[in-house]
Amino acid sequence: MKTKDSIFLVILVMILPVQGQLKTGFYSSSCPKAEAIVRSTVESHFNKDPTIAAGLLRLHFHDCFVQGCDGSVLITGSSAERNALPNLGLRGFEVIDDAKAQLEASCPGLVSCADVLALAARDSVNLCDGPSWSVPTGRRDGRISLSSQASSLPSPLDSIAVQRQKFAAKGLDDHDLVTLVGAHTIGQTDCIFFRYRLYNFTATGNSDPTLSQSSLAQLQALCPKDGDGSKRVALDIGSQMKFDASFFKHVRDGNAVLESDQRLSGDATTRNIMQNYAGSIRGLLGFRFDFEFPKAMVKMSSIEVKTGAEGEIRKVCSKIN
Repeated sequence: MKTKDSIFLVILVMILPVQGQLKTGFYSSSCPKAEAIVRSTVESHFNKDPTIAAGLLRLHFHDCFVQGCDGSVLITGSSAERNALPNLGLRGFEVIDDAKAQLEASCPGLVSCADVLALAARDSVNLCDGPSWSVPTGRRDGRISLSSQASSLPSPLDSIAVQRQKFAAKGLDDHDLVTLVGAHTIGQTDCIFFRYRLYNFTATGNSDPTLSQSSLAQLQALCPKDGDGSKRVALDIGSQMKFDASFFKHVRDGNAVLESDQRLSGDATTRNIMQNYAGSIRGLLGFRFDFEFPKAMVKMSSIEVKTGAEGEIRKVCSKIN
């Protein structure tokens, strides 16, 4: 473990309250190798395809925003969450299934799919040279997964007001919003989700005026007007495999790919937080993204968790017992 990671772990254990009935080291006695198994599985898949890290981080986020962090996004079925329009591009299911299979062989019926997902998200960040942190565990898996409930997920088209409302509904404030959006430092998106900004913004036939001319030319080259809408583009061009604050510099300079990300600049509160992370403000706050992100993740991964006798421990993550 990197030196800075060990510092983060110690600090987070001291300053973060245990959310609900979750606790760090939940499996230390019942399945002591649980976290190591998840880590080695994620690392194995990451070594074959480093872009899977962003997929796993997004998968955890999408799970938590619908029915809470209960692994419901992993369930298959015609009306399940993962079939909702906002979830059609989710990746990483095979990584969670792989880790779960190994855990069932080592500690049958003990480790929840929801916890595997939370741990995998943490390990994904760390493998991209980001921080590590202690993940409170003890989540249980939900038995409900409905695509109709996915409307609670933030959209690339959302205004700051709508983003704020959706995050607040989950107990997350503006600081959490901006910090968690920073996960886009290792993210990707499809051309179809932002191409309108390049060629026909607000049906005017023009480009989005908040997008810098240099980024406009670059993105038009990557996503031609009549090109493949499923082509994937990095959200942090030039630094997509390194978990750092460069994403916020892109937002500050009018180079954000998604409209919802660029809108962080248009609201006084979110702009201040974003500029702190980008390094353009020197003041008392002095936010450090690599320190604030773990705190926001612990808070997010505790949304509406099921613990104790609630839910179940799924044997296979894709289906209810």
